[in-house]
Amino acid sequence: MIKKVGVLGAGQMGSGIAHVLAQQEYAVVLFDIAEPQLQKGLAGIGKNLERQANKGLIDAAAIPAIIGRIAITMTIEDLADCDLAIEAVSENEALKLDIFKKLDGIVKPEAILASNTSSIPITRIAAVTRRPEKVIGMHFMNPVPVMKLVEVIRGLATSEETFEAIGALVEKLGKEMAVSADYPGFIVNRILIPMINEAAFALFEGVASAEDIDKGMKLGTNQPMGPLTLADFIGLDTCLAIMEVLYDGFKDPKYRPCPLLVKMVEAGRLGRKSGQGFYSYA
Repeated sequence: MIKKVGVLGAGQMGSGIAHVLAQQEYAVVLFDIAEPQLQKGLAGIGKNLERQANKGLIDAAAIPAIIGRIAITMTIEDLADCDLAIEAVSENEALKLDIFKKLDGIVKPEAILASNTSSIPITRIAAVTRRPEKVIGMHFMNPVPVMKLVEVIRGLATSEETFEAIGALVEKLGKEMAVSADYPGFIVNRILIPMINEAAFALFEGVASAEDIDKGMKLGTNQPMGPLTLADFIGLDTCLAIMEVLYDGFKDPKYRPCPLLVKMVEAGRLGRKSGQGFYSYA
């Protein structure tokens, strides 16, 4: 039974995952290599809980107890007795593989190791561990407390027991599960990120302005935000990283990253987090 969960990475995704776990009374150990990021993540959780309370979604009196269930650490060994560890670091394959090698040697043998990767094959991640049957993909959507979907991805060796345990956890978190085969991009990003890439091509080729591309997709297909606005929200570096995973994984030219997207990332124009992307946030 899963009672204690380690979360690796205190960024937007990791802190969001810690938030929903603690809200459902799981003990959480939130790990990051940077103390300022841990403090920022914890502060963000507090603000989001207050926002939920203001909307009447939770009782404000419960907030201290929820935050109290989250322990922060810069020592990865503090995850040793967790029943589940969820990796939520940046979409960098080498970094993720290194983390899973370390986790495998630290976390108790019966624990499940999950990745929040949005594109990297779980089978490849599992192969660097000695417990591939206990490795699974749990791709939460951003922002985690709001979005209902969790993509669950079984690697080639993932056991039925591991799959059922994660399915039960997803249900307890009040989320819906979509099960994907273990191919690059899974379901959501295999469809979403090429759409964003195509919107970047439309801008690059002068088809329309960023504003009109987004207006066309919002009003023409009833999307809540246009693809270029969404790209800025996700982070252009993340969008590019996923396109590169798709391109490398399928060797299909339809997944070629847009040169404009590449140039913007090289220039440090990453979207909202840098203050400049397809739009300015200064």
